Amino acid sequence: MTKYNPKTLDFFEQVYQVVQLIPEGRVTTYGAIAKYLGASKSSRIVGWAMNASHNRYEVPAHRVVNRVGLLTGKHHFDTPSLMQELLEAESVEVEEDKVVKFKTLFWDPSIQAL
Repeated sequence: MTKYNPKTLDFFEQVYQVVQLIPEGRVTTYGAIAKYLGASKSSRIVGWAMNASHNRYEVPAHRVVNRVGLLTGKHHFDTPSLMQELLEAESVEVEEDKVVKFKTLFWDPSIQAL
């Protein structure tokens, strides 16, 4: 079990703020969020933040995928198909757990965020 670390909680909040900026119908990656927050080697912690966000309805965690567009976080949703269903409801096509046209739909927070 990990030790309580207030800095981690602050980092999670920063992650949530970035994720809230992802436009509907677009996706970004754990690594892009980490890099934007100045912690380029912390993509795994971004993943932990996404896993912890599922009780926070304002965080569109379904828009965060791995570096090649795979829905690696799908098992942390209420059902394994929910992440894909949420993306498809935003007109994001998914085939075999991967975002189709990933490069086109990729949203880079370092370019497009605040």
